[in-house]
Amino acid sequence: MKDRKALIQCSEFRSYRRNDLVIEAGEWTDRMYCVTSGLLRVVARCNASSADVTTDFIQGGDLFHGPLLSGDRYQAAAALIAALPSSVYLVPVAAVRELCSTHPEMALGLVDLSMGRLASLRRQLGRISSLSAEVLVGHVLHELTQLAPVRSGGYDKRITQAVIASYSGLSRGVVNKTMRDLESRGVIRREGQGIHVSPDLASTGLERLLQATDESSIEDARRRAASQQPDPSKSNN
Repeated sequence: MKDRKALIQCSEFRSYRRNDLVIEAGEWTDRMYCVTSGLLRVVARCNASSADVTTDFIQGGDLFHGPLLSGDRYQAAAALIAALPSSVYLVPVAAVRELCSTHPEMALGLVDLSMGRLASLRRQLGRISSLSAEVLVGHVLHELTQLAPVRSGGYDKRITQAVIASYSGLSRGVVNKTMRDLESRGVIRREGQGIHVSPDLASTGLERLLQATDESSIEDARRRAASQQPDPSKSNN
């Protein structure tokens, strides 16, 4: 408790409006970013001919930091932008390193957090490379209901289609068309401050994908079995 109070006292509290830049990619900082409310997105900057890519979201209770073992400062590998109005504690890396030296379990927790984030990124890349636009958008919308929920249900409607496109790896036009189609079928609907998502959207799409994969595997197995059958014309010679 004493360490926690000391950490808060040496930290800086900031509020960010939607779309505010928290830190730019390549910028040096001596702070760890601890989100207390709202939602930030981690953005990989691309060249002028390509759109920026959202690789992750940082929600309330989560952290954003660089390598902590190499020193008290690090260069941000990605930009951090407020997807929603957010409150953030900027915690000195030096103070965190000192705590980790006296509380090894804290260091292990940070390692687990980094590994979990890496696993999440791998899953998202796998989805982008293998799922159809509708299924992929469905997964993203369901994820947003957990990351940016509203009281009435669904996710915060201030999350734009541009952000969804950036995270899904799809063009904004494809996302717009897919969401209009889903809305016309009643799978998603706008209500109050939120966009409600049918719980069947992501699961149904995933089941279709798995079914298609199973059918493909079965067909491949049949072809392999057929190719291994002896040729009757050769066996008679």
